[in-house]
Amino acid sequence: MSDASPTGRDAAPDTQPDRRGSAIVATIVDLLFPLWQWLVLVPVMVVATVVAAPIAIVASLFGAQRFANLHVAARWARLIAYLTPMRIEIEGREHLEEHDRVVVVANHQSQYDIPLIYGFIGLDLRWVMKAELRKIPLVAQGCRAIGHIFIDRGNPDQAREAINEAVARLPEGTGVLFFPEGTRSRSGELLKFRKGAFRVAADRGIPVLPVTVTGTRDLLRPGSLRIRPGRARMIIHPPVEPPDERSVEVRTRWLSRRARACIQHGLEHGSPAPRSDDAD
Repeated sequence: MSDASPTGRDAAPDTQPDRRGSAIVATIVDLLFPLWQWLVLVPVMVVATVVAAPIAIVASLFGAQRFANLHVAARWARLIAYLTPMRIEIEGREHLEEHDRVVVVANHQSQYDIPLIYGFIGLDLRWVMKAELRKIPLVAQGCRAIGHIFIDRGNPDQAREAINEAVARLPEGTGVLFFPEGTRSRSGELLKFRKGAFRVAADRGIPVLPVTVTGTRDLLRPGSLRIRPGRARMIIHPPVEPPDERSVEVRTRWLSRRARACIQHGLEHGSPAPRSDDAD
């Protein structure tokens, strides 16, 4: 008797049991993961913060802010990512070595943007942070010692002065990171950009390095305390140079428009955008 199917072709293997098995495993993981989150992940986060912050403070007091940033704080971020677990994909690393000083701008989808960028971008960055974070013990002291920048979003004059003073003191090889949306996007779509980051770059002639972050929203959604394991991706675009022979306001708007286009390109295509001199 022939084993051929009625159509004369070999019958396709039945994948339904595999799919059902995968769905059952995913459901079990989803149900049990809160135990991992609250019994292991969160306690380790707290202990790691209690240990890392004093080390960073002491190192910074002795002038080793770069060490504190890249070898203490960044490892703290990577520990959180690995324990979550968060699988990391990075594209565009070659664009990190083109300039000594950059203004990094990234879209903001989740609190997990912080361990992703801090832990894996490999730059000595100073973060622009909202003033409310100064109320968190140890975190505030550690961030201040390293040189991160606290701003009052309700006081534009104070924010501008704090950023300009901090940028003026930055050593070579140091960047500043902004989330120009100013808050996390609840839909995952880009929000309106504030101009502070681009004004700093335009004023000082510093290139803007756009970064697209995807996947972190699925790990921890805005307004939620429920963490889930998952995959996150960071796309590093070519630096955008401030244009010459234009007013500061025009340069600011141009940088904002170009950086937004790059980040949007990463969200839509999952790859670095063309260089600004290749596409307008």
